[in-house]
Amino acid sequence: MVTKTPILETIWHAPDDLWELIAPILGPDKPSGTVGRPSRPARLIFDATIYVLRTGCQWQAIPREEFAPGSTVHGRFSKWVKDGVFLQTWQALLTFYDQEVGIDWKWQALDGVITKAPLGGEATGPSPVDRGKSGTKRSVLSDRRGAPLSVVVTGANTHDKTVALETVDGVAVPRPEKVVYRLHHLCLDRGYDYDDVIEGVLERDYHLHIPKGGQKTEVAPEKKHPARRWVVERTHSWYNRFRRLLVRWEKKVANYLALVHLASVLIIFRIVANSS
Repeated sequence: MVTKTPILETIWHAPDDLWELIAPILGPDKPSGTVGRPSRPARLIFDATIYVLRTGCQWQAIPREEFAPGSTVHGRFSKWVKDGVFLQTWQALLTFYDQEVGIDWKWQALDGVITKAPLGGEATGPSPVDRGKSGTKRSVLSDRRGAPLSVVVTGANTHDKTVALETVDGVAVPRPEKVVYRLHHLCLDRGYDYDDVIEGVLERDYHLHIPKGGQKTEVAPEKKHPARRWVVERTHSWYNRFRRLLVRWEKKVANYLALVHLASVLIIFRIVANSS
């Protein structure tokens, strides 16, 4: 009898295995020698941030009896953003993923998606798909399993081609060098079919796949059908299940990116858990 690997349920609180990776990055709850009342545990604040990311609620709407006052959570969140904590946790999870399963660099996909940003702010602009209302674009590069390797945030009116190479170059962990028989494939849609994009991608040692008109994307001869651009589209769908990312309320792009990085952490942790 074949037993299926249990699928990890939606993460609302940091599991112990995940917390062991994150805790050293966050540091102590309160620096030694600091006077005053004890600080709220970092794990509690981290879980409260996950709650905001999942529900999309305002910071002041966080259940204080379960976590802490919204002002306390947001204050610690702002400090973590300033210290680059969420970027570091994303990098730590990618390293963990590479050690446990292995980042599948062979097939990568890149695409952008536009979401609403009613309050405007940094890296927003008139959306061409929402009657010119304020929006933001999230450009993502993923590996074959859909793990986010790079994320760039710009205004909704930014053309995909202008952030393509920036996204490719923004991989959060070092990309291994190409060696013999180790091709790195990159799947793009026709929105990236521009000479400068193609030239830049080829200079970065990628085997490029872009549909030409009605033609299908080139397929390398393999026993199994390789991953295609739909993989990164699924990753965007995973991001949009976090209600705080489905509609952007952060005016500061650093705060929004921090939440995207936190979502990336949870996505990668699920991929590892469901691959074991």
